[in-house]
Amino acid sequence: MSPSTDPGRPEPDATTLAPPRDARPVSDRGDTVCVIGAGASGLTAVKNLREHGFGVDCYERETGVGGAWNWRHDRSPVYASTHLISSRPFTQFPDFPMPDDWPDYPHHSQVLTYFERYADHFDLRQHIWFGTEVIRVEPVDGDRWDVTTRSTGGYGPERTSRYAAVVVANGHNWSPKLPRYEGLEEFRGEIMHASSYKDPAQLRGKRVLVVGAGNTGCDIAVEAAQQASHCWHSTRRGYWYAPKYVLGRPADQVNDTLLALRVPLRVRQWLYHWTLRLTVGDLTRFGLPKPDHRVYETHPIANSQLVYHVGHGQITPVPDVARFHAKAVELTDGREIDPELVVFATGYLPRFEFLDPRVLGADGSGRPRLWLNALVPGHPTLAVAGLVQPDSGIFTLSHWQTVLFARLLALRVRRPERAAAFAQRVTAGAGERYSGKVKDSSRHWFEVGHADYLRAIQRAMHELEEK
Repeated sequence: MSPSTDPGRPEPDATTLAPPRDARPVSDRGDTVCVIGAGASGLTAVKNLREHGFGVDCYERETGVGGAWNWRHDRSPVYASTHLISSRPFTQFPDFPMPDDWPDYPHHSQVLTYFERYADHFDLRQHIWFGTEVIRVEPVDGDRWDVTTRSTGGYGPERTSRYAAVVVANGHNWSPKLPRYEGLEEFRGEIMHASSYKDPAQLRGKRVLVVGAGNTGCDIAVEAAQQASHCWHSTRRGYWYAPKYVLGRPADQVNDTLLALRVPLRVRQWLYHWTLRLTVGDLTRFGLPKPDHRVYETHPIANSQLVYHVGHGQITPVPDVARFHAKAVELTDGREIDPELVVFATGYLPRFEFLDPRVLGADGSGRPRLWLNALVPGHPTLAVAGLVQPDSGIFTLSHWQTVLFARLLALRVRRPERAAAFAQRVTAGAGERYSGKVKDSSRHWFEVGHADYLRAIQRAMHELEEK
């Protein structure tokens, strides 16, 4: 495989290979790379692959760029009040800064505008097939891939094209993770997952139970405090609620300064606890459960308003749900409450429905086994972009993931023996963590500390450099 100057899209006279076993004709795209998804990770993959000389075909099931941040998309988890929880400098792509006059935590509409400008600035749209979904990706001929597509919604014929490599960037915040509770089917109230929540009007005047203490669950509980007739917030354990600002600066910027100074984790934990004692004090006095873990051992919850509304009696903290009844919800402490609407803010699970799970080394729970959360053991021409849950913004990490993969593909041409040696490193390092000690739950499968993770990417790039 070699870098190509091919502008991207298949021409009608593209080489057609002999039909495979199921008689599907295959269009050979030569050295072109397939990118699945035109969200943040897909866009930066297209840009970085093109800059390294590769032709690219990107398939996007929706009609515009932006992925999860495009609220028009069916699978978007974005709701009306969504803002970034990481500050602007730690979210933007390293080679395309956000405007200086934007706020510290931009609104989702600004983030979508940012992606649209990014796509136009680097002239990426010409390489994207909109309204086209990938339904099957299969390894063939050693390290090549057959990618079968069709129009979104299942209309029109299927088409199979053969690619030199594939980047999977379909996102991991679109397939709802729904809990199972005894009696849930008998409950007569309204039930919804947070993925269906779009506007505070859905809560107005209702008795609302929000289940889940992630960033989305806390946001919805805060909006319910202002719109619902009553709000209960159910959590399984206690959490640490990080303010968005510390010492007059966005909290992630202060934390990054400590990381840059190589301040030990224990010291950073002590500083965090000291800051909380000075600001909100002991959260158990509000009825919130005491955390069963130290700070930085779960994904940070950046919310400055939850404790405020709890302190004003507008949110009632309650423990986990034990079971549902027809007209009530029983809690684990024996209490019963009577919500009209239950919102499950219980997160999402990754889904790669177009890939055989064995290709990604997925275990019984569906968790893939990768190196750097991106490179696939045994498949050096396949990568996953954006499958990380960092303590900062994700766009920078996706950028460097795809730069690494583009350099690896180029190395396969110049120095195949070095690329083969690097493939052994991928296999040996699969499953490594970059987040220290974190809770072992699906919510933390892809947890990474951005500083440690970027250092690991940098080390991997050094390994690729020619001596």
